[in-house]
Amino acid sequence: MACPGTFSDEPLTPAGRLFLQSQTNIIIHCILRGKNPIDIDAVKSTLRSSLMVRHPRFCSLLVRDKNGFEHWRKAQVDIDQHVIVIDKRLDKSDNFLDESRRFSSEEGEGDDDDEAAVNQYVADLSVSSPLSTDKPLWEIHILVPHKCAVFRIHHALGDGISLMSMLMASCRRADDADALPRMVPEKSAEFKDGKGRDWFWLFGILKTVISGGEGVELWPRKLATARFLLEDMRVVKKAIPNTTINDVLFGVVSSGLSRYLDHRTPNALHEGLRMTGVAMVNLRPQTGFQDLSQLMKGAAEARWGNKFGLILLPVYFKKAGNNPLEYVKRAKRMVDRKKHSLEAYFSYRIGDLVMSLLGSKYACLLNYRLLCNTTFTI
Repeated sequence: MACPGTFSDEPLTPAGRLFLQSQTNIIIHCILRGKNPIDIDAVKSTLRSSLMVRHPRFCSLLVRDKNGFEHWRKAQVDIDQHVIVIDKRLDKSDNFLDESRRFSSEEGEGDDDDEAAVNQYVADLSVSSPLSTDKPLWEIHILVPHKCAVFRIHHALGDGISLMSMLMASCRRADDADALPRMVPEKSAEFKDGKGRDWFWLFGILKTVISGGEGVELWPRKLATARFLLEDMRVVKKAIPNTTINDVLFGVVSSGLSRYLDHRTPNALHEGLRMTGVAMVNLRPQTGFQDLSQLMKGAAEARWGNKFGLILLPVYFKKAGNNPLEYVKRAKRMVDRKKHSLEAYFSYRIGDLVMSLLGSKYACLLNYRLLCNTTFTI
């Protein structure tokens, strides 16, 4: 939306401007599934009185002044514009089922088929439906037959920690309807400066052919879901001293990539071939999910918005048959080194400096080239 700026408008942060560039225009998708049918009227009523619609980012339009600089402008939120209701059941190809097929399929509809349909719906949304600037940059799609809601939030509004804090503050515990849910970290990591910080990683999409062609970011998407029991991961965690759940997860990624490549191209890759991933790391000083009230106050130590750095994660191809725990041990050694480095901090400062001195075009090019030269994102 282009219009003259006003003195009451709030300029976007450098990171917010970066996420609005054409090559780094990112929308966060969050899927919530429930056991019971969704009451649309109750959802809208809850949203109207929620913290979310009172937050400045969620009730502001994106506007550009005559010089092309982006600003946030306060506006009235029309909940009906933000809640998109899908009444018909979807199949695995994201097509609506007609009434006769709908009732016959519901009898044999399993959780896997249901999940596959929702995944395909989100995969198609991610490349075909940009958020309109005629309203604040968020939507909620409610897939009624699938008992599912899909949050679509532009990354310019905030990063994963900010948005998860918002979501958690809108939820209540099942055993106490008045209590906020808790996210208590098991322990904090130790760093060179003596301060602890919990590193929460945001899982992205693993590219299936390791390297794509020109314009791969615009190719059709497929969203796949893998489940890991936390109890199983804890068993693996206990097998190696001082290992974290994140170490186990990264070991799973390392092992999975090697097995996948060995299956797709047996004997084509040499042992020890290096692949590189990139992970986003929270840089706020608090451990765990920040208290929403602190984020909304804009306190220096709990700033709302985008505050994360990048670290590179090397993965090495190993032939199938190796001890799976070796992947976890290698992951732990590498991640421990990253935790004690300043890589994430400097990547954030360098990006911020490039954005401030050279502008969004060059900052966008820097980030785009980084992502194009890595194999997967966490």
